[in-house]
Amino acid sequence: MRILGILGTVLILGTAAAQAQTAGGPSLGDPLPEVQIPDPRGTFSFLLDNDLFAGTDKNYTSGFQFDWRSPSYDPPRWISAVTGRMSLIFPEGGTPRWGVSFGQNIFTPEDTARRNPDPRDRPYAGWLFGSLSLASYTATSYGSVELQMGIVGPGALGEQFQNGVHRLRNFDRAEGWNHQLKDEFGINLIVGRQWRWNYETGIDGLQYGFVPSVNASLGNVYTYASGGMLVRFGSNLNADFGPPRTRPAQSGSAFFQPEGSGFGWYVFAGVEGRAVARNIFLDGNTWRDGPRVDREPLVGDASVGFAIMYRRARLTATYTIRSREFETQRGNSQYGSIGVAFRF
Repeated sequence: MRILGILGTVLILGTAAAQAQTAGGPSLGDPLPEVQIPDPRGTFSFLLDNDLFAGTDKNYTSGFQFDWRSPSYDPPRWISAVTGRMSLIFPEGGTPRWGVSFGQNIFTPEDTARRNPDPRDRPYAGWLFGSLSLASYTATSYGSVELQMGIVGPGALGEQFQNGVHRLRNFDRAEGWNHQLKDEFGINLIVGRQWRWNYETGIDGLQYGFVPSVNASLGNVYTYASGGMLVRFGSNLNADFGPPRTRPAQSGSAFFQPEGSGFGWYVFAGVEGRAVARNIFLDGNTWRDGPRVDREPLVGDASVGFAIMYRRARLTATYTIRSREFETQRGNSQYGSIGVAFRF
């Protein structure tokens, strides 16, 4: 798969660059100081995904997510105790944060004008969820655990949300929602680890960096393992670990903590590959018969975008291409994302 080939190339280049720097090989520039100051402010963020930004209307067609990440200054003792004992996930000596999220994802087949959807295309489905998360980070490493719980099916209100927006914008209705997945309680446990290697270019505060990541999810909604790499160029790269994204896409940090004047910006490109063992939106309901398609075991994402930070605000924009997720899918998927975040 072309995207997975790109993933391998970027991972090799990023790892080789880090090893060269560590071993005293050819210099990539001076690494940024490894200083992490406890943050007295939390971060509230909103993320909107829609394939309309990419000029399509199929597969993962829309989604939103609200996030709150706590301050990292003087965290409760029990949080510090938990993160301090789970060194495989959380970096040693890290600063902890907790978080809550609420969101919705909507999936549709390619031809939404059919009242009886094509059985070879992906089913209609909605996913309405909330989550609790715990994270810990240093200047160079970030670890997180997230527990998602919610509902798949009519209770997720996918039909009402999609056709309500279409009605307001005078778009055609999606006609096949009567054939969506049935109601099912969903739960996912997601663990992730990221590393941040940032370097000075020596040109007016410009920096570049690499953010490799590994993630795993276990649950009846998603079960997968993934690895990826994000490459960034800009300023104030220590403010975050990349832009936040909707799972299962490669995700950065919902919080940000800019340094100095509070202004920063960067452009980025990223790739991620996933080995998928379960995707309810393709495999169908766990304990009930219904629509399903044959899932691809390997899926790749490629993304580009930018982030701008000024004092207590951050704006991010991302364009994502996703490889085929099921055997009878025609072509890849594309969608755009816009995120805003504020520190309080």
